[in-house]
Formats: sequence, structure tokens, C-alpha cells
Amino acid sequence: MEYHIKDEGLADAGRLRIEWAAKSMPVLNLIRERFLKERPLDGIRIGACLHVTTETAALVQTLKAGGALVYLCASNPLSTQDDVAASLVVHDKIPVFAIKGEDHDTYYGHLRSVLDAKPQITMDDGADLVSTLHTERKELLEGVIGGTEETTTGVIRLRAMAKDKVLAYPIIAVNDADTKHLFDNRYGTGQSTLDGIIRATNRLIAGSIFVVAGYGWCGKGVSMRAKGHGARVVVTEVDPLRALEAVMDGYEVMPMHEAAGIGDFFCTVTGDIHVIREEHFLKMKDGAIVANSGHFNVELDLESLEKITTSKRTIRPYVEEHTLVNKRRIYVLGEGRLINLAAAEGHPSSVMDMSFANQALCAEYMTGKATNLENLVYSVPRDIDKHIAKLKLSSMDIEIDSLTGEQGKYLSSWEMGT
Repeated sequence: MEYHIKDEGLADAGRLRIEWAAKSMPVLNLIRERFLKERPLDGIRIGACLHVTTETAALVQTLKAGGALVYLCASNPLSTQDDVAASLVVHDKIPVFAIKGEDHDTYYGHLRSVLDAKPQITMDDGADLVSTLHTERKELLEGVIGGTEETTTGVIRLRAMAKDKVLAYPIIAVNDADTKHLFDNRYGTGQSTLDGIIRATNRLIAGSIFVVAGYGWCGKGVSMRAKGHGARVVVTEVDPLRALEAVMDGYEVMPMHEAAGIGDFFCTVTGDIHVIREEHFLKMKDGAIVANSGHFNVELDLESLEKITTSKRTIRPYVEEHTLVNKRRIYVLGEGRLINLAAAEGHPSSVMDMSFANQALCAEYMTGKATNLENLVYSVPRDIDKHIAKLKLSSMDIEIDSLTGEQGKYLSSWEMGT
């Protein structure tokens, strides 16, 4: 079995952490039990480009239980947990190609190693695997049944591919499931982003001005948690509806060029490029802390920052100090990469339980339905979304009402009137 990890000796520590995470993933555990019996993915080769964390380990174990042959690489150079990668290789015999801190060439080499397995289903987080497949390994496209995509940034890229009619197979946008974005993006990103910033800096959030760029579901979560820590939260947006929603939720809203001069902390969660640029860095106060929790570090214009930097040093792990031409110091966290995974452990497993339940069930769905789908980006089937929500409620010992026959008839008819 080919693989590329940091150290096999970390495997036992990784196994314990995977076990700990799995205790808070009851939905995925139920799916794994069924998969063991039914083997719905028997013999299917799955190429997965995901954050190599304890929660992802639980997912790939579930896919393997369903009969899949899983090949895993990292979707971000700084998100890999090396002990988890080692455990998957040593204890689960799953080929993993991921090392925390890998350079650009190694990162793409790992993507190519997964593609060498000729996957029939792709499971992506950011669409790097899919884009590499479509540009460098086109000869493999004919053998691909379908795919899934985990995050907002990847869905944006894939929809652009579908619009340009270059997407060669159907993909389900797991990110768009209610049981994903309403919970993972909001509560998972909210908590883990603040966790990463605090771990990296050990700075007090209370009393600070915390600027959140983007008010999608991730931005809502980060804003909510920053406010909960006692910060004065400022939101920047380009969408008038989201900006209005932020105002109604009690936050200040202003353009980035205004926020840049007052913020103590900055965090981008937009999925777009160069949200914080040279003119913004130059306006920031001495000591401003800048982080990104969007999928790619391009949200920060780091090239322009380098041009206006006279000196820099790593002042503590994951904190790089840039002294600018105006003598002010800006602190960039985690090389501008996902701060919740660069400096912390990512989302809590209880919220990833629903996200990865979607991944597992959508992989199963693709094996039976993909031949009937066009080469487009699809939403998660509503029955899968609701099924996961029901399983999650059941695991929490929560019961809900059911419609009476009369209520069901009323909602589905027009004759009853008022």
C-alpha cells in the first residue's frame, strides 16, 4: 500500500483521538452499522481530498465499512493532524497522502497520488482534486461516476465549471444541505475560528473591535461567537441583503476601508479573493491581528502585504509579525490559511457528524443515481437531509410532533380555505 505521512509512530495516539471524536458522532456511527451489513459501496474507489482530522477519519472508516476503497489526501497544507493520518494508515490500512505543513509541490503531489488510484467517486473540500482531475488527468474522467463537495468555496468553483460546461460529471453540493451549512458553517466555524485565534494569540477578545468580512453562514457564526466573547463586532459585506441582515442582528456594518482603521481583530470568511488588500493593511492600527477562516488563503492579499513589509518574523507559533513601511506591525495568523485548522483542531465532532453523514449518504446515492444525472452541481436530496436531522434528534433524545391527517390535508390542498 502506497502512502505518504509524517510518522507511523504517531498511530496509537491518533487512534485514541479518533475514538474520542467518534463518541460524539452518533449519526455517522448508525450509518456505519448499516453500511457494514449492506455494503452499498462495495468495490467503489473513492478519491477524497478533505481535511485530515479525527472527524474525517470517522468518515473514511464509514466509507470503508460500506465496501469502498478510499484514498485520502489533505485539502489544505496546514489542516492535517499527523497522528490521525498515521492511525488511518497503520490501523485501518487506508492510503493517506498528507503531512501538516507540506509545501505547494508536495500538496499537489498528494492530489496526484489520489488520482493515480483512478477514483470512481471524488469527495472534495475546495475543489482542488476536481480541478486537477479536469486539467491534468482528463483521461481518468470517463471512469468517474460522480462526486461530492464539502465547502462553499468549492461549490462556487464547481458551479463556475458547470456554467462553462466543462464539468465532466455530476457533483452533489454537500455544503448546501441544511444539516450542513446551518450547523457546520454557523456553529462549527463560529466556535472553531475563535478557538484558533485565541490559541494562536492568547489575546482577550472582550472589549476589542472584531471585524468579520462576509456575513454568510460562516460569517454569522464567527460574528455570533465574537459577540459572545464580548467584542464589538463590525461586519463588512458586498451583498445588500446580507448587510441588512447583519444590521438587524445588531452588528455595525461598514466598508472594509473604514473598518480597517478601527479593528483589533480581522477575520475573512467570504470565499472570494483579496478581501483584505494593501490599502487596508496600511490603514490598520499597530498590532492588528489578521486571520482567515475561508477555505483558501487568497482572501488575504499576502503578495501585496509582502511588498509593503520591511521586516517579518515568527513571534510565536502560527503568528507572523509584519513590520510595514509605515512602521506599524500587523500580525497574520496561520499563514492566512484556515485558522480553525491551522492553529486549532477544526470543528467539534458533534457538528461534523451531520456534515459527514451527508458525505457518506451522498456517496451511496451517487452509486445508484449518477447515471441519471447531468454534469451539473446538485443539492443534497431533501429526504437525505431530513433523515440526517431525524437521526441527530433521536441521538439527542429529542422528540418532535407529527402532522395529524387533518393538518397534512390542509397543507396540501386549497379547497379548505380559512
